[in-house]
This record gives sequence, structure tokens and C-alpha cells, in this order.
Amino acid sequence: MSEELPAYAERVLEAAERIPPGRVMTYGDVAEWLGEGGPRQVGRVMALYGGAVPWWRVVRADGKPLPGSERRALEHYRTEGTPLRETPSGEPRLAMRRARWDGRDGRDGGDEAHT
Repeated sequence: MSEELPAYAERVLEAAERIPPGRVMTYGDVAEWLGEGGPRQVGRVMALYGGAVPWWRVVRADGKPLPGSERRALEHYRTEGTPLRETPSGEPRLAMRRARWDGRDGRDGGDEAHT
């Protein structure tokens, strides 16, 4: 395997780095924001290469922390002040309506091109 990241992977990781602290995007949001790929492709990139970026900010649409990384993700969410809620059974979940970032209200200046 090449040491160089595939171009799509670079774009996914750059998108993850743009998500402000305390906010999240779903795998599908990232694909839509990039205008290419889909949730599975984004998930694959994050699984293979996401360790060097704020991986906890790219999430499942149901707000459930990434299986196997729940504790670490929750630590990041609490540190960053990411909105959380509890399920009826007491499990923490992301409060997606409040935590979700649309890619426009952060550092990129609004309606500018994303890529």
C-alpha cells in the first residue's frame, strides 16, 4: 500500500478537521458536504485513517458513540461541551439537533465552496 493517502481520504480527513469543537457531522453529512461518496465510504476512511484527526466529531446518525470507542469519545464530547442527552435506559447519546454542524457556521465563511 502506498504511503500517500488516496485523494478521497484526504478530503474526508480535511472535512473532519474543519468541524468545530463541540459540534459533529454524520458520515452521510460529510459525504454530502464533499459532494461525493456516501456514508459507508466516509466510515471506511475514518476507520482506516481517522486516528490523526478529531474522529469523534464524525458520527453515526443515531448519535450513539462509536462502538469500542465510547469512553474515549465521551471524554472528548464532555471536554468540548458537545451537547449530550441520556436515553431512557441512562446511556449517553449525542443530542444531534443541537450538536450537528451544517458546515456553514464555522471557519469556512459560509456559502463558500467546500472542496
